[in-house]
Amino acid sequence: MITPIATPVYIPMLNPNERDASLVSLFISEGQYVKKDEILCTLETTKSVSDIYAERDGYVIGLMLAPNQSVTVGDTLCYIATQPDWKPTQKKIELNDRTTPSELPPGLRITNPALALAQQDNLDLRILPTDRLVTQDIVQKYLKHSSLPALADFNINILGKPETAVVIYGGGGHGKSLIELINAMGTYQIIGVIDDGFPVGTKILGYPVLGDNQVLPALFNLGVQHAINAIGGIDNLNSRIEAFNRLREAGFTCPVVTHPTAFVEKSATIEPGTQIFAHAYVGSDALINFGCIINTGAIVSHDCVLGKYVNLSPGATLAGRVQLADSVLVGMQATVNINVVIGTRVRIGNGATVKAAVPEGGIVRAGTAWPK
Repeated sequence: MITPIATPVYIPMLNPNERDASLVSLFISEGQYVKKDEILCTLETTKSVSDIYAERDGYVIGLMLAPNQSVTVGDTLCYIATQPDWKPTQKKIELNDRTTPSELPPGLRITNPALALAQQDNLDLRILPTDRLVTQDIVQKYLKHSSLPALADFNINILGKPETAVVIYGGGGHGKSLIELINAMGTYQIIGVIDDGFPVGTKILGYPVLGDNQVLPALFNLGVQHAINAIGGIDNLNSRIEAFNRLREAGFTCPVVTHPTAFVEKSATIEPGTQIFAHAYVGSDALINFGCIINTGAIVSHDCVLGKYVNLSPGATLAGRVQLADSVLVGMQATVNINVVIGTRVRIGNGATVKAAVPEGGIVRAGTAWPK
């Protein structure tokens, strides 16, 4: 015999300074079967309107409230039971004595069961999202990934704006440049840096190191959608490619980031993962494939095609219709002439001039001309 289980649905706190609300809409009836995340009712306070959702599948039992009724935090709306013949015996609960509305973090709206669960496991309420009603499922997700180092100490609300939250993967010189670039854009909210070379909590341009790549899945599950690969790969391109693979496997997207002083023609095509730094130029009908770096002051002229992971160093110049295969490195102030085709993993040194095709794996020494 299966023992019936029931979950009470309590009126949550929608506003830390307002205990009362109006039940403006009711979408359920006694005995109705509902699915998890199905809307149950809509509540309205003087400052907000919020929907309340079922936290599990089951039958609506003991429906106690009606539309247009005034309700108070902790009132029981109903129970969601696994069996239709279950009978309610629980009593209305009150807010935990340890947490009053004034003690909740500003903007936090949390159901009483979720609050009790968070308090039971000593979860710091400051790290919970403020852009939605926090349910038991959300608290359980945070508890599951509470191994994230000292997030509460960093005072980070990672789910505040998940569509703009971004993590920087790499805290070296390229990482610092990208932090400055992203801040200049004003589009993304940097929540921290991932790097195994710095102690957790180290500040890089004011942003904390959250840990190494082991924390990536937890960050993604908590709502961070974007990551910026700050591994330049000058000495070892494979390290940059491996970083992209780790980020992809963890679920992150790598958006295009472009400094406000760079100029990209409207007809150019820029693939994800590309980073375009200050005062760079990308010309008409150029194609920049995944994961490229167009560094400070670099020029990509019209109709150029750059393969994946190409790195143009500061001041590098490509004339029109240049084709660079995957993983090419072009050094500082190097120049590639019109219509030249460069093979995979070619390295062109600083100040070199390339006037003809370079085969796969070729090296053009710094300050020389190719062909000699």
